[in-house]
Amino acid sequence: MTKADFVVVANRLPVDRSGDDEPWRRSPGGLVTALEPVMRKADGAWVGWAGQPDVELEPFEFEGSHLVPVMLTADDIENYYEGFSNDTIWPLYHDVIAAPRYRRQWWDAYVRVNRRFAEAAAEAADENAIVWVQDYQLQLVPRMLREARPDLTIGYFHHIPFPAYGLYSQLPWRRQVLEGLLGADVIGFQRVADAGNFARAVRRQLRYETKASGITVPDGQGGTRRALAKAFPISIDADSYIELAQRPEIQARAVEIRESLGNPKKILLGVDRLDYTKGIRHRLKAFGELLEDGRVSVDDVTLVQVASPSRERVEAYVQLRDEIELAVGRVNGDYDTMGHTAIRYLHQAYPREEMVALYLAADVMLVTALRDGMNLVAKEYVASRVDNRGVLVLSEFAGAADELGSAIHINPHDIGGLKDAIMRAIDMPAAEQGRRMRALRRRVREHDVEDWSREFLEALAVFHGPGSVVE
Repeated sequence: MTKADFVVVANRLPVDRSGDDEPWRRSPGGLVTALEPVMRKADGAWVGWAGQPDVELEPFEFEGSHLVPVMLTADDIENYYEGFSNDTIWPLYHDVIAAPRYRRQWWDAYVRVNRRFAEAAAEAADENAIVWVQDYQLQLVPRMLREARPDLTIGYFHHIPFPAYGLYSQLPWRRQVLEGLLGADVIGFQRVADAGNFARAVRRQLRYETKASGITVPDGQGGTRRALAKAFPISIDADSYIELAQRPEIQARAVEIRESLGNPKKILLGVDRLDYTKGIRHRLKAFGELLEDGRVSVDDVTLVQVASPSRERVEAYVQLRDEIELAVGRVNGDYDTMGHTAIRYLHQAYPREEMVALYLAADVMLVTALRDGMNLVAKEYVASRVDNRGVLVLSEFAGAADELGSAIHINPHDIGGLKDAIMRAIDMPAAEQGRRMRALRRRVREHDVEDWSREFLEALAVFHGPGSVVE
């Protein structure tokens, strides 16, 4: 088997089944875009699940990358992925917006599957290789890897929030998860507050010394080593959004979208995975009340809500979809006219080109997340606004709020404040829109996804020593 100097370990491989003559196509995600140059330079390998249950595949090459599939059974998907990852960790780490469920059967599956990923990564990694583990589904992998392969340099990046200790301490397996993460040399988080929450949990649970320079971790041989826990806010491939937004056919599509909505004076836009963390219900409530109060008219203002399907076998998501569609139906039933719709609700996923056209068509982008690791949609909207127009209304509970200071920041739980912020965005003069959007776009362009991966890997290279593949 081919051995790699640089190995990425993620729940999913960076490819999807195509169904065409070519069996695989590259996934559109930002992580894939960010790591592709490093993978090529380092002759890297990517360990992950291929997306279908009970399918055993041999490692294969795809566009210059070595892909190592990990097989998951239908039982693994039910217990490790839908169960522990998305019905225990996801709600717990998102401030218990929905109640997490703690089932020993799920935990046992999580340990078992994490070990399978760790073994595949250990097998794929060359001597003294760098391994970068991604996200909450694989929190135990760093320690398992370190025990199997002490020669490796290990990084871990946590894409979702890390909760305050009062919430984290609910987790029955809290020590095991912390010890799992501390197997990494560098543990990256989206926000400074997340890194602080992690360090606090380590102090309270494990009694390890934590300083800005690092956490002192027992090395299992009577000595200690240092692990760094730090914020590395993720970003997008800004140039690709700018390029799309400048295409005449996409600009023409934006005009078409406005016309199909009856050419309202203002279009508000929400783009989310259908998830209870995104604050979609709060957004609909605020907009419905603005119509009810007479502060906006259905003839003048339309809300477009894209809610892409998500975790459709998890009960909380089934219930959420029902609630949102009921709320949309009520608002539209009360306020629609023959010529205008109050809320255009789209429970679908769209290609990037259509999303950029929507971003160009929208006068106001509403990001009302109740808790979000980053929220890349906010950055996508900003990057797409090559006209330096449009207004971003951004929840202070999204990681993007730390960077995008020129947005209108809101507390989505404060419906009155959210309504006032929407009105401020609708009425904002062009000069102020331009001033704010230029500042936002400067930040997104200066700190793109390549900067994110480079900064993380530079921090990891300190532990790897001279001659690192990521220098």
